[in-house]
Amino acid sequence: MVNFAPSILSADFSRLKEEVISVKNTKYLHLDIMDGRFVPNITYGPLVVEAIRPYSEQIFDTHLMIVEPEKYIEDFAEAGSDIITVHVEATDHIHRAIQMIKSNGCKAGVTLNPATSLSTIENIIDDVDLILIMSVNPGFGGQKFIPQMLDKVKRLNKMIQKSNTETLIEIDGGINFDNIKEIVDAGVDIVVSGSAIFKGDPQENINKFRRKLEG
Repeated sequence: MVNFAPSILSADFSRLKEEVISVKNTKYLHLDIMDGRFVPNITYGPLVVEAIRPYSEQIFDTHLMIVEPEKYIEDFAEAGSDIITVHVEATDHIHRAIQMIKSNGCKAGVTLNPATSLSTIENIIDDVDLILIMSVNPGFGGQKFIPQMLDKVKRLNKMIQKSNTETLIEIDGGINFDNIKEIVDAGVDIVVSGSAIFKGDPQENINKFRRKLEG
């Protein structure tokens, strides 16, 4: 069964505690960390993650869109992250970053931008717990889904089956009520959604996603 990971990037930060509580019935909470260098936007850091940790029992799925992520892995682990995901494009030493994440007690994930080939993770697929496929170019919420990413997910599924691992596939970007069914059918395990969940009643929007999948 697919799980949802609401992205608080689209939440109302003036009432962040309430927004986090409003999606408490999902398994994951997605935390987009942007540094203004790897991507053009800046979001928040470990202090915000630490501040909301007491109000959620969800798995904190922390997505580092930052250069030199190795410098900050320990900080985000200590702040309460359960999964830390780094971009293969953001470091010259992706295996070292994965080892650092695990040594800090978190599950390790890697992220691929839309134009990044799956070949970049062939040698580390056995070492990670999660692979995040970006279905928009990272940096801003509310972008349109790139349809070619459906084929990328399907090819990644075959790679995972061949390696005989239990690596999860996550997808993030442009996911809405109209395309959720085909995205899940492609073989993803975790769906990240921001604006489609937090615009309006978050719990009702999550229920609407689930009804779309049942239909």
